[in-house]
Amino acid sequence: MDDETRLIRAGSLPDKLAKTVGPPIQKGSTVLLPDAEALYDDHSQVTYGRQGLAAQAALADALAEMEGAVGVALYPSGLAAVTGALLAVLKAGDQILVADTVYRPTRRFCDTVLKRFGVSTAYFDPRQAPEELVARAPEATRLIMMESPGSLSFEMQDMTRTAELARARNILTAADNTWGAGYLYKPLEHGVDLSIQALTKYVGGHSDIFMGSAAARDPGLVRALDDGVVQTGWSVSPEDAYQMLRGLRTLPTRLAKHGESGLAVARWLAERPEVAAVIHPALPGASDHELWARDFTGACGLFAFALKPGPTAAVNAFLDELTLFGLGFSWGGFESLAISCDHQLRSRKFRRDYGGPLIRLHIGLEDPKDLIADLANALSVYAGRTR
Repeated sequence: MDDETRLIRAGSLPDKLAKTVGPPIQKGSTVLLPDAEALYDDHSQVTYGRQGLAAQAALADALAEMEGAVGVALYPSGLAAVTGALLAVLKAGDQILVADTVYRPTRRFCDTVLKRFGVSTAYFDPRQAPEELVARAPEATRLIMMESPGSLSFEMQDMTRTAELARARNILTAADNTWGAGYLYKPLEHGVDLSIQALTKYVGGHSDIFMGSAAARDPGLVRALDDGVVQTGWSVSPEDAYQMLRGLRTLPTRLAKHGESGLAVARWLAERPEVAAVIHPALPGASDHELWARDFTGACGLFAFALKPGPTAAVNAFLDELTLFGLGFSWGGFESLAISCDHQLRSRKFRRDYGGPLIRLHIGLEDPKDLIADLANALSVYAGRTR
């Protein structure tokens, strides 16, 4: 053979790969199949790299093990996991019931894209009793979308009871379980049909990878999720899948630290004169504590608190005074973060008075004593601006 041909053929996959603790990172769009029959008739074969190779398969298998799922679909972001799962099971003429406290980009997708394709959305108060919610669901209702604790304000829902009642009416249920990370709470074990999470947050754990997942136990739903990924062309890179799998290995250890430190900071805030309320379902005495204790095995580091009433300028001064808390919308990484929430609450249908301006904190892996000192300094600035 000519040198050009020999160079093209050289350096192919070795006959035997060394065994490592992680999967190989296979980079390839083309997949070489073993014979002609496999081109079209052997549906067990991966036929194109976009479907995912070793690293993606290993991550999906590990997530399925954690969630108690038959199958897991991977998406390039957490929002894509939400939108992909919804598109996989909804059609024109369906209605979806969505918790009013859902992640705001989910709401935006429902109000724009789903509406454009003939799927209607109705929002419900997360405090509404499951019996009332399901009984009042119109015949066109195809799915109930839940998020518990709710985004920003952390109201809990009885997702177990809702799923039980919805199943009796052939209504699907889905949970955005990013707060529970598939580890602290397992929706599928509580009867929920679809467990969705932004792996970007706690599974990744280092604020440097985007990815999402949707898990199911019903083989028909697993097939619908997989078909949706193939038909819309979503994919995740092998490098990102490998990094995400690495984060998954340390998830229990990191979550324990996040949860312990978060409760320490929440207890301290509850005693501060500048604070009107602390909203953390794992805090004893919280309005939703019993429901959280029934269903969850632990807490993460994300919660909210309300400052006593003050002007926006004072809230901004509080945030600007923080030095260990970054000001950013994400969470789940090693770092502590803070945002003000009132601007995002304006789109809700069922508005509540939380006692003052609402602040969301993510407690990272820093020493909580240092975080408390940082908050104490910022709260003194807030108090000075509200006198």
